[in-house]
This record gives sequence, C-alpha cells and structure tokens, in this order.
Amino acid sequence: MRPSRTVARAALAAALAVGALPGLVGSHEPKQDRPIDAVAFRQVDLATTPDRQRNRDMVLDATGRSADALEPGGRLAEPVIVAAGSGSLVRPDASDPDAAWSWKPPRSTLHGLASFYDHGTTAMRLPRGTVVVICGAGGCIERVITDYGPSAAGSRIIDMYRPDFFRICGCGWWSGTTEVTIRVY
Repeated sequence: MRPSRTVARAALAAALAVGALPGLVGSHEPKQDRPIDAVAFRQVDLATTPDRQRNRDMVLDATGRSADALEPGGRLAEPVIVAAGSGSLVRPDASDPDAAWSWKPPRSTLHGLASFYDHGTTAMRLPRGTVVVICGAGGCIERVITDYGPSAAGSRIIDMYRPDFFRICGCGWWSGTTEVTIRVY
C-alpha cells in the first residue's frame, strides 16, 4: 500500500527540521567569552607589482638568474664589432628598413552588386573559409566566407553583414545594394 501524500509531506518536513538543527550535525557557534588566538591571523601584502618593486629589492630565483643578467640601474649598450684584420672598431649598421607591404595576387577578381542581411556572416557562392577582400566606394575590408549564397537567380554576387555593407558602401542607410569589386584569395 502506498503512503498518502500527507504522510509523505510530514516525513519530508521532519527530515528537513532534523537536518536544520545545528547541534545534531555537529556545528556550533563560536563562543564570544574566549579570545581568538593571534596565530589565526597573518599579514597579507596586497600591494600592486610596482609598489612591491619600489619598496623592496627584487630577488630572482634560480630560474630568473643568468650569467649576463642586467643589474638594477644597469644600462644596455650596443655591441662593438672589431673588423677582421684591421684592429679598428666598427659600429653595427642599424639603418631603418623600408616600410612596404603589398597584397598577394588574387586568384580571381569579381565585379557586381552586394547587398546586406542580418545573419552576421558573409555569404558568397564560394567554399566556406575562402578569404576575400571586398572593395566599394567607402573602402575595403577583408572577410572569410562563412555562408553560401546569394541565389544564382538574383543579380547579386555577395550578401554581407549589415555593418560591413555600410562600411564599404559609402552610401546612406536607405541603400539596399552597392557596386563592389571582390578579390578572391
């Protein structure tokens, strides 16, 4: 015979009441009549790293020390190279390199219309993971194709995430399509 719900509820309430009694489970409140041992407390330094380094000398362990360690307050110096056979000192040539960059040549270039959608991806009829550079009147951005589309029946070649579309569009918020050049890498 199954116990009634009233009996089950009473048993559950009794079990919870017994579990809530601190004396039965071994817990107790600390007594306020005796002092707390001073050993229970210790000083904790919560200073930031610059504060700790300013007030104390930094001591490195064995892994942080090396034969040519720079002492605190030491200076770095350029190495001096002796020319072979001449005995004269030669300063190393540290001329500034020319700053330059270039795109690698694309596999193909496409021209057509782009539109936007709010899916958060860049959709083109290319395999996922293909890197493309999309250029419009407002500039260029580099994206990775993460979705397949737009449909072959439409006149668009790419659907872009809305913020990307307006970044390269150079047009107002009312625009739905824009002319783009896409370099496929």
